[in-house]
Amino acid sequence: MQTNSRFQRTALIGLVLSLLLMVAGSMPSRAQEKSLYQRIGGYDALAAVVDDFVGRLVTDKQFERFFVGHSDDSKKRIRQHILDQFCAATGGPCLYLGRDMKTSHAGLGITSAEWDAAAKHLVASLDKFKVPEKEKGEILAFVVSLKKDIVEK
Repeated sequence: MQTNSRFQRTALIGLVLSLLLMVAGSMPSRAQEKSLYQRIGGYDALAAVVDDFVGRLVTDKQFERFFVGHSDDSKKRIRQHILDQFCAATGGPCLYLGRDMKTSHAGLGITSAEWDAAAKHLVASLDKFKVPEKEKGEILAFVVSLKKDIVEK
């Protein structure tokens, strides 16, 4: 009886250790655990980039037609949607609650030239805040993945 009890304890300890090793093995190492969101400086850093980017778009005559008729409050809402989407895409704690890109840009007739101009503004904003090349590339890769749903012409 005592041998059976000792065997059960040993088996239980072995099972617990195996589970702990499995969990530890599935966890990212310290060097891997930083998300893009963390590497770029978190919410405030991302908000600064987005604010600069949206400011560039709103004041560029080429994009005037997209903002005509929008109140300041509507522009702030657009800004918040962009920020939430970037925050979520970079691994931050934000939840993007806006519509999908195809729906929200349908009928705007956005051209490839306009897309390229907007991308240049984003790059300028990332550069202004000295976002490192690796992180800038990751952000731009996310943005490029949206192009097919945004550009209509």
